[in-house]
Amino acid sequence: MTKYKINDNCIMCGACAAACPVGAIAPGDGKYVIDQDKCIGCGTCAATCPVGAPNPDEK
Repeated sequence: MTKYKINDNCIMCGACAAACPVGAIAPGDGKYVIDQDKCIGCGTCAATCPVGAPNPDEK
């Protein structure tokens, strides 16, 4: 399963956090962060973000 992470394009609008069905996104230091233990890889955050900050975490 692909998890998501939020890049530096984040504008701290909170749209992704409000849309996350499992509550995996919270405000961080200058951008929102995704709790990798909670992320289910659904992509809802990426579909909701106005600046495309959430992306698949390609480790």
